[in-house]
Amino acid sequence: MDLVIDGLRRNRPAQEDVAGILQGFGAYTGEVIVRRAAARWVDFDPEQRELFRQPVGVLMPNGRAWNPLGKVVKRFEAGPEESVQQMYLLMHGRAPRPPARRLCVGSSH
Repeated sequence: MDLVIDGLRRNRPAQEDVAGILQGFGAYTGEVIVRRAAARWVDFDPEQRELFRQPVGVLMPNGRAWNPLGKVVKRFEAGPEESVQQMYLLMHGRAPRPPARRLCVGSSH
């Protein structure tokens, strides 16, 4: 999804001009989460609506609420620092770890 949104950003359209597309991408992202992570769509309460600036989101089995609609908008606004993929991995506690440093040991022969 990140690459698709980055492609949309390439021509620098006004956010208002692509709002429907972004909402569709966010809904798709949320539905993937619902189907893959046993989450469910929920209406946000007033406090969550204010925080997330969205009326709905997904609720994980552990009780955490996530905002895929807003995450897609943030990716559009900010670019790579707002990764949709990273959000998905964090939801499952599978955030990528930095690569292990490899030590090169030379031969003394």
